[in-house]
Amino acid sequence: MRFLNSPRPIRSVLVANRGEIAVRIMHTCKRLGIRTIAVYSDADERAMHVRAADEAIRIGPAPARSSYLDMAAILAAAGRSGADAVHPGYGFLSENAAFARRCEQAGLIFVGPSADAVEKMGSKIESKRIAEAAGVPVVPGYHGAAQDSASLLQAAQRIGFPVLIKASAGGGGRGMRRVDRAEEFEEALASAKAEALSAFGDESVLLEKFILNPRHLEVQLAGDRLGGLVHLFERDCSVQRNNQKVLEEAPAPNLPDAVRRTLFDAALSLGRAIGYDSAGTIEFIMEQGSNSPYFLEMNTRLQVEHPVTELITGIDLVEWQLLAAAGEPLPLGQDRIVQRGHAIEARITAERADRAFQPVTGDLTAVEPPRGLRFDSGVAAGSRIGLYYDSLLAKLVAHGGDRAEALARLADGLAELTLLGLPTTQAFLRDAVRHPLFADGKATTRFIETAFPGGWQPQADTLRRLRAAAVVRWAEPETADRGSDWVSPWNRRSAVRVTTAVRPARVSLHVADDYGSAEAELRVGQDRIVVELDGAAVEFPRSRAKADPLAGFVHRRHGDAVAVAHAGLALTATLLPRIDMPRAAGQLDRSGNVVDAPLHGVVSKLYVAVGDAVEKGTPVLQMEAMKLVHTLKAPLAGRIQSIRCAEGDTVPAGAVLVEISPEAAEEKR
Repeated sequence: MRFLNSPRPIRSVLVANRGEIAVRIMHTCKRLGIRTIAVYSDADERAMHVRAADEAIRIGPAPARSSYLDMAAILAAAGRSGADAVHPGYGFLSENAAFARRCEQAGLIFVGPSADAVEKMGSKIESKRIAEAAGVPVVPGYHGAAQDSASLLQAAQRIGFPVLIKASAGGGGRGMRRVDRAEEFEEALASAKAEALSAFGDESVLLEKFILNPRHLEVQLAGDRLGGLVHLFERDCSVQRNNQKVLEEAPAPNLPDAVRRTLFDAALSLGRAIGYDSAGTIEFIMEQGSNSPYFLEMNTRLQVEHPVTELITGIDLVEWQLLAAAGEPLPLGQDRIVQRGHAIEARITAERADRAFQPVTGDLTAVEPPRGLRFDSGVAAGSRIGLYYDSLLAKLVAHGGDRAEALARLADGLAELTLLGLPTTQAFLRDAVRHPLFADGKATTRFIETAFPGGWQPQADTLRRLRAAAVVRWAEPETADRGSDWVSPWNRRSAVRVTTAVRPARVSLHVADDYGSAEAELRVGQDRIVVELDGAAVEFPRSRAKADPLAGFVHRRHGDAVAVAHAGLALTATLLPRIDMPRAAGQLDRSGNVVDAPLHGVVSKLYVAVGDAVEKGTPVLQMEAMKLVHTLKAPLAGRIQSIRCAEGDTVPAGAVLVEISPEAAEEKR
């Protein structure tokens, strides 16, 4: 065992996290002969990280505040298991100085930096003061103590709009809002503070001048408890949605060497100023076309995107974290750390890219990674994706001798990867890495709005072919995976005609899937199958040799539901013969005077009561799902007629929450 004779021996590690990062940490621990202990909430009893550990201990109910953020429960689990050390992963308690101190006070090794370093960098306000003192340039803004809305509005007006409101604690885009006009400031501030309080238990914020077309750059640092500190080069994480990273790569493309040296020097200066002694990342922002990066913040933990650095350096950053925590020196000095090739990572999340990256919940029925690429995952077939935690499912990472090779391998891998059961961002990512802006290394944080100005949508031809494949799969006569009440369309005398050489069998269907619905006609002839969708025909070969007409598609079915994937796009479709459809099926019509749940989540705040008058756009209620806060607004002016939910209620996607009487609008005027 590697750490038995270290100054601080580590024989066992409790991983105070879940999902992909917990599995990732356990992988390194097992390679090093270190026993692993998982913790889990009620929602994660059967999760992958629980199965991957040598021991697993329940720590509480599903909500993070009652489990993964419960310090007492985690420390009790560590004591019960006999763990020597606690690795916090990222998110949750990873940047909580109080937790780091409590671990050390309990005789546990905290696998991360000193509590003092966490505390200094954990506040974005304090970190900017330290950076300025170390001579590191910071983004113009406000990071004062006054937190009332009047003071913050005055500060925003001094800075000049647009400004960015940012939660002082935590990261990951939580508690962040862009504000373009003074009239929008108060509402955005309230929303940012609510999200920050929910995610980090701290509602304090800072303000920054919003840089209109920036690149997001960062430097990976590694330190030890003996004073060693090195950088492991830079990463570009510019492609983001909702202030969270989507694509990350190392090294940064099209970056002048002089800027690289500036980044490395600034990062090392800041790291030395706080005596940094573990893995951590210094983040910078730089206007496209400029050569002047500004310090944003420091993450005193492992980053989600750390695999790209590992692939270009050959260094296991989790192992280096363990070495530092055990009191060992860094294995390599700066002059021995060598960069080889290029790596790009795609974060795959349970989100609707076609609906502004709205989180989704559900069950994964198939997870089949491509060969030859790194696939860091916390899910498998059968995994349940709930509303309590982050939407990240997995990371697909490609390495090549140069950027072109890495990019080609990632694009191919995103087309080959199979994820079935619920919508993910896989198809969007496939299109994003093929876009000329990204392919040429010219992406900024405005990449998505520039590359997909109307919002991303699946390509119409690809979607049509996928729906057609679902129709063919649904109609196959095999019954092994059908429900007991399923009847083959070929046995529905009212729906089909018998196949002849001249006249094919036919069945008319209604198809409803993740991206909408369509009317279909299936025609099965002796040599081919034709599916006509809204007037366009898709053909599949059919031969007496029984060649698979769906070769190249991955598919699963159960009853009238079919999940199918091809070339990176996947959907789950429900199909019904039109003759069997209830009269209103597929024709649900909203009157336009309701506020319904855009996703499965928890109602965290109601802003109105029955009888209140509202204008169009008035905030009505607040929902939380997957650590994000969503403010739902009135779709029209009127008066609140009914409220069908209460604070604390868990509601499904599509549930009507509030009804508004539009007639009251005339009376009010």
